[in-house]
Amino acid sequence: MNQRLQDLSEPSIMNAIEANVREFLLTLGRLGGGEERDEPAIQWIIGGAPISYHNCVVRATLTAETVDEAILASVQCFQAHKVPGSWHVGPSMRPAHLGERLVAHGFTPGGSELGMAVDLQTIPEQVSIPTGFVIERVHDEQELWVWKQTLGMGFGEGEIEANWVGEMYQKAGLSDQEAWHHYLGRWNSEPVATASLFLGAGVAGIYFVWTLPPARRQGIGAAITLAALQDARRLGYRLGILGSSSMGYAVYQRLGFREYCRIEMYEWPSSATNFVGTQWDQ
Repeated sequence: MNQRLQDLSEPSIMNAIEANVREFLLTLGRLGGGEERDEPAIQWIIGGAPISYHNCVVRATLTAETVDEAILASVQCFQAHKVPGSWHVGPSMRPAHLGERLVAHGFTPGGSELGMAVDLQTIPEQVSIPTGFVIERVHDEQELWVWKQTLGMGFGEGEIEANWVGEMYQKAGLSDQEAWHHYLGRWNSEPVATASLFLGAGVAGIYFVWTLPPARRQGIGAAITLAALQDARRLGYRLGILGSSSMGYAVYQRLGFREYCRIEMYEWPSSATNFVGTQWDQ
């Protein structure tokens, strides 16, 4: 496991947010069999997923002279694999006008994630939850199937994304020694919420936080996020990070998270009608 980050200066936290997201995307993409390019100026994983978010360029330190060539090379890779793709443009990526060049080449702005972080020594010990709500760690394939079905009821790309992610997590393994830990929230025995913890780049990343609409505004999203953070703290991690939507921002603020950066997403569409790299469409 990576050495735990202890430096909580703002530049170090910003770097840690980008590094955890990058490692998260690369690890899932490798499990999917994506093609990786890892050079000093650029890094990507493309071809292993059915959705643009996970066929992605994750690092770029390009110049005004090299940026267009690199963008065209990524497009050629998307097209060769017949998948949609993306660039995840964080604050360390260069050149400064990278987003403008991506749009000029036909990419579409896909919104941004707010890079947030919290010192795990400051998180609350508990939050208010409704009667009958419990949180379970996912330890076997049956529990992972329920987790996947719950995620697929509206998160992101819906069933397509949930099925692929569930398959990747099954490949990665569900033991306590793995980098991923998954959480399922049940309210009166019914599955209503999900979250995943990814231990990478020395910090604890929170992903796939999802609450079914009828169960929202009950403190459930905060509770399942806190459970994952507390597990990371018990394992010796100091910093928790996540990418927040505008909808989740206030929830994470109440847990002590602060915004440190934004990661902008630029998407490339695909003419492919299906995806045969994994079993999601079988």
